Formats: sequence, structure tokens, C-alpha cells
Amino acid sequence: MTGLGDRLKQARKTKGFTLDDLQSITKIQKRYLSGIENEDYSMMPGSFYVRAFIKQYADAVDLDPDEMLSMYKDTSSAVSSEEEASQLTPTTMTRKRGLKSNDKLNEMMPKIIVALFIIVIIVVMWTLYQGKSNNNQGNVDNDTTNEPVTLENSKPDPTENDKEKVEEKPVEEEPEKEPEKPQQALAFESASGETSEYALTGAESFQLEIRLTGGSWIGVKDNAGKEWMTPARIMQAGELVEFDVTATDSVRIRVGRPKSTEIYVNGELLEYGVPAQDNVPQNIMIKYKKE
Repeated sequence: MTGLGDRLKQARKTKGFTLDDLQSITKIQKRYLSGIENEDYSMMPGSFYVRAFIKQYADAVDLDPDEMLSMYKDTSSAVSSEEEASQLTPTTMTRKRGLKSNDKLNEMMPKIIVALFIIVIIVVMWTLYQGKSNNNQGNVDNDTTNEPVTLENSKPDPTENDKEKVEEKPVEEEPEKEPEKPQQALAFESASGETSEYALTGAESFQLEIRLTGGSWIGVKDNAGKEWMTPARIMQAGELVEFDVTATDSVRIRVGRPKSTEIYVNGELLEYGVPAQDNVPQNIMIKYKKE
């Protein structure tokens, strides 16, 4: 425990917020908020979501997001060390068991060789005995007269119905195929003036990340009118912002310099439908089409 959860929980109580209030403000499920306060991230969908949720929580209770994320990194490093230590013991035990098995095999090898030698002797003796028996039988057959032998087929010919029954084979049913899960698709739909529209389909969440390779003015607003960049501002090269906008139907990203701005949706880089140009702003409208 690094104290991250206690810091956030104390700040929430100071603000007079309950977990239900914080869920309404951040749009983060209550069980995730409780997990952050208890520093239990096992139910989280991934490290990206953990960082995004901690950042939103800190913003909501007026704490420094960077400081909270730094405390989370300390926690994740400690957990990784414990997992590595726990994996050493089973490996050592497996090696010891392997050595014991080799010792037992070495003890059994002389016994196995003796048993194989005895079996070979028995087979050779049986082969010689069978050869002598066949020679004696051949001599007796030469003394007998050659008489024609008639073999009667005691079994009746199979009828047509019997043939059909023999030829019929049970039909094996093919196993039902499970329906394939839809895959995420981020597609350009249309462009009008400075506005380009895109559609996000087949995605269970809507995670937005904006990275800057140069200076550019950035503003993010959803279909309900909520400003996610508070305030909208000029971002510099190397900066990035992340948002979980799963609860929205669409977002509009105002980009001052598209060539200096990379937009990622659930980790997938958005390809500009209209070629990016310096000093030519674009409005990127992404519609989240939920299944």
C-alpha cells in the first residue's frame, strides 16, 4: 500500500462526495472507484484504464494527477517484484523433481536390460520350435492322398435389405460454430469544410488519446456539450492527454495543426480522411456506434 487510495478517499470526503456522487461526476463505475481507494486493481480491464481512472478521480477531488499517477507507478512496480519472487519457488521444485526422476531411471535401467534379454531368448526358442513343428507337419501331408475337397458355404447370401443396412452409416452432426465477435473498425465517412466525420464500430469502449509532435491548439467536446479539455489550449510537442469517453455518443476534436497532432482511438491511430496541412485547422467528429 502506497497511500494512494487513502489520499484520494480523504480528498473525496473533504469535498463531501460519496462514491455515487463521484460516479456521476467522472462517469467511472462505482466498483472501479472503490477498487482504486483500496488499491485493488484486479477487476480493472487494463493498466491504461487504471491510469485514466486515477487521473479523472484526482481531477474531480482537486488533487495533482501527476503526483497520484507517480504513486500508482510505485504500487505497480512493487506488485511486479512480488510476482517474480513467487514464480522462483515452483521452478526450483520442478528442477529437483526432474533430478529425482533421473536417479530412479538410472536405478531401473539394469533391470530393464535383463528383462529385455530374457524376452529375446524366449522369442528365439519359440521360433525354432515352430520351425520344427512345420517340418513334421509337411512330411505327414506328403503321405496322404490328394483328394478333392469341397467347401460348402453355410452362410446365406445377404439380402438387399441387409446390404442397405450395412451401407448405411450414421450421419455425424457438425458442431455449431460460435458467432464471431465483431472487431473494432474506425472508418472515415465524409468531410464538409473543416469538419471530417468518422465512425467507431465493434468496440466495447471508447478510449481517446491525443499526442503532440509539435505545438497545436486542441479542444475536445462531446455531443452533450461537455468540454473535456478544461480549458481548451495550445499543447506543446511531447504532451499527451487521455480520456475515457465510453459514455458519450460522439466527440468533436478541434485541431489547430493536424500535422502535429496524432489521435488514437482504443490504441488505433486515426488516419485523416482529409490530408493534414500546416496551419489548416480541422474538426474531427468521431461517432461511437454502440452495438
